[in-house]
Amino acid sequence: MAVQGIPIIDFHLHFQMENDAATRDLAGGQFHCADHDGPAERRRREQVAEQSRRWRRAWDFPDPKPDAERGWESEADLWLAELDRYQIAHAAFVTGCGDERVGQLVARAPERFSGMANLTDLTAPDAAERLEHAVTVLRLRGLKLFAPLLPHRIDDPAADPVWRVAARHDIPVLIHFGHCGSSGGIAHNAHIEPAWLEPVAKRHPGVTFVVPHFGVQHVQQMLFLCWACPNVCVDTSGSNQWVRWMPYRLTLEDLFRRCYETIGPDRIIFGSDSSWFPRGYCYRYLADQMRICHEMNMPEPDLHRIFGGNAARLLGISSALEGST
Repeated sequence: MAVQGIPIIDFHLHFQMENDAATRDLAGGQFHCADHDGPAERRRREQVAEQSRRWRRAWDFPDPKPDAERGWESEADLWLAELDRYQIAHAAFVTGCGDERVGQLVARAPERFSGMANLTDLTAPDAAERLEHAVTVLRLRGLKLFAPLLPHRIDDPAADPVWRVAARHDIPVLIHFGHCGSSGGIAHNAHIEPAWLEPVAKRHPGVTFVVPHFGVQHVQQMLFLCWACPNVCVDTSGSNQWVRWMPYRLTLEDLFRRCYETIGPDRIIFGSDSSWFPRGYCYRYLADQMRICHEMNMPEPDLHRIFGGNAARLLGISSALEGST
């Protein structure tokens, strides 16, 4: 099971995102005003919804149609069918309606699915214990965090017990920095910049940290962070439409070229950010990214690393590559 002879491991998908408490508020923006149910609030919601609809039309994506009658098992089977349709060897779900549900999802198809734990407060008294349970009992293979949604900065020393669990079990930590959510989401707050990760990555060199979406608007910070900390990687997931709002010209090819030249192929990890039906698996993101890498004349071994090998190493699933060839 391969694309262009490369076994693909997708490092970044979401399961039942519309039902997940960790991500639900990101879908339509966050507005808090005195006239909560009044005309101003409704107008803002409609403006946000219209921007999202325009984006879907531009990409020729159908509107999300959550099926209230569809159980999680049926949706898991839909994802298996999507992976088969597009010849994707393995998929890592970074969110999925809580750790217990992600554990069930992985157990349903462990040869095709991996999952990550989520924490919403790294400083909570039971945070390290919860991650330990997710890894040892639920068999999850990573930790996903949304820095803009945390009640503290990522470099809070009170989070060190969590990082020690990640180091002990050699699991990757995927941390979203930069703007968060669809139109109307979070553009900036005190926790949003990847530069805050530097002291953590240096204090815990045994943990591999992954910054998704090429750093989302903080490209310079992300590149300097990778220069300063060899245990920081980037993932390529999503449409990366945020480049449109940068004050200088920036394309997906620019991002690939700069990361490839600066940090090399061993620290770039493919992800699609696929999340909802009926869109299903975002194969066009994979096709576009592979085309760019071919046009950059990347050697075949580097393509294998970026689109599968690096994810397999971080997730500890080398068997997924062996079984797909």
